[in-house]
Amino acid sequence: MAFASFDNKSSGAPVAEINMVPLIDVMLVLLVIFIVTAPLLTHAVKLDLPKVSSQANELKPDKIELAIDAAGTLFWNGEVVTRETAAQRFAEEGRKQPQPEVHLRADESVAYKFVAQTLADASKAGLSKVGFVSEPERN
Repeated sequence: MAFASFDNKSSGAPVAEINMVPLIDVMLVLLVIFIVTAPLLTHAVKLDLPKVSSQANELKPDKIELAIDAAGTLFWNGEVVTRETAAQRFAEEGRKQPQPEVHLRADESVAYKFVAQTLADASKAGLSKVGFVSEPERN
């Protein structure tokens, strides 16, 4: 990288290499300017905020255990009820916020008619969270 020479023949020829030293000097100066001015750009206001401990108030929905035995008898949380009483209770529970979950346990030998009636009553009351509870198959 020779920029000057004592030879007169090549002294007037253009140089095909870029001189990087001035570019590096400019970049270093800009870097120093940014390092110095960057902490001055934050305009934060110092505040002493109050310290509180709060937790999210999550309401857990109630759970309704509804069982149907082989004869078609309805059990609301272990209490024997008629279909009309269950429909009334579904209507009461459907107005609550958050809506409760209905866990339906049906005997394997019960006629599907009783399960369908129970599901229809829950749907009419506006209950949409219905889960079927079963036992895992044993090998």
